[in-house]
Amino acid sequence: MNLKICGMKNENNILDVAELNPSYMGFIFYEKSPRYFNSVIPELPENIKKIGVFVNSTFDYIRGKVEKHNLQGVQLHGDETPELCSKLKALDIIVIKVFSIKNQFDFKVLEPFEDVCDYYLFDTKGKEPGGNGYTFNWNVLKKYPSIKPYFLSGGIGPKELDALLLFLKRPESELCCTLDLNSKFETAAKLKDITKLKAFQKKLIDANYIR
Repeated sequence: MNLKICGMKNENNILDVAELNPSYMGFIFYEKSPRYFNSVIPELPENIKKIGVFVNSTFDYIRGKVEKHNLQGVQLHGDETPELCSKLKALDIIVIKVFSIKNQFDFKVLEPFEDVCDYYLFDTKGKEPGGNGYTFNWNVLKKYPSIKPYFLSGGIGPKELDALLLFLKRPESELCCTLDLNSKFETAAKLKDITKLKAFQKKLIDANYIR
């Protein structure tokens, strides 16, 4: 199991989070987000993959950010097409396509994306494209039809740990490769609480879900 810490903004906070050695760190390039990133990403260890988060951006805009910040992947939170995903894969980067869920979901919408993205990310359907701060009904994933690994996102925090550990014991979690953490680990928008993250990470390590 991997961890992705998303919504990074403050340079010192980025470096502090990097010391926890997550597999991914997410930087939001969506101007309407309070976590919109418009600075310079400090140098990070090579094993931490930098993921740019976009919402209905053009190929040229995304490619520009990939090149400027040396991103290793992109996370697409809008109504992006399979054609756009295919063009982005040609840049030799990780492509993560996001789908929002509440209490039900038609998994047929995944079919056009099967060959053009590396991972799916399932987030909570809410007013905003992401960062809504609450979980969706994970039981929906019992009907997940794909063999593609997926990221689990949406309101995951310390209070959700017990439910998360139960979920990770169930068959529908078999292809859950990464937990995406954001708003529930903030002392304020854009600022991650290192103590909370470290404690959460330790409990997952103790439960043998991450190393």
